[in-house]
Amino acid sequence: MKNNAYNDQVFINCPFDEQYANMFRACVFVILDSGFVPRCSKEVDNATQFRLAAIIDIIHQCRYGVHDLSRIELDYQLNLPRFNMPFELGVFYSAKHFGSVKQKRKQCLVLEKQQYRYQKFISDISGIDVTAHKNSQKKLILAIRNWLVTASRRTTIPPGPEIHNRFKTFQSEMHRACRQRSIDYDTMPFIELVHNMTDWLRVNQIVPMPIFGP
Repeated sequence: MKNNAYNDQVFINCPFDEQYANMFRACVFVILDSGFVPRCSKEVDNATQFRLAAIIDIIHQCRYGVHDLSRIELDYQLNLPRFNMPFELGVFYSAKHFGSVKQKRKQCLVLEKQQYRYQKFISDISGIDVTAHKNSQKKLILAIRNWLVTASRRTTIPPGPEIHNRFKTFQSEMHRACRQRSIDYDTMPFIELVHNMTDWLRVNQIVPMPIFGP
């Protein structure tokens, strides 16, 4: 993955719980369909590598970042909040403001479930445009797609409704293929999910897809 160009890579910072799973897949899909390379901490599987160091390394390689702060509710078992998303957003901003000239080119999209709810739990980012997706996969896809168009100035990114329709078709076909092969789609590793999405997009559209890693 380190062979991919800095300008093509998008760091995904979002919840990884079961309830958010399809939103996460939608996020990965729209990034790929827009011609970018999705990266996130789920690709880290080296038990000898310090997790935070690995996340910092991934952030260092990405010009763009998508940060979803929509999961602030207390964990139902521990009755504690989850701070990973705000923390990784902070790391991303630190890389932008304290890094090299290359790192200062970083841009990010901050997502939330409701438009202004973030002001009650992370007021330090007040003044930053935060986009609400209302837990809608369609709104999430449109928000990320439109932001990538604006941030990258690329003219090859497909329309949002087209990406959303392709995602729904992919989900349906992938679920069917997994059932036929007795594969649990819900536990599919991130790397495998990205490869399957990339292969599907290559077969079902004309626009060339980025190569995801060796």
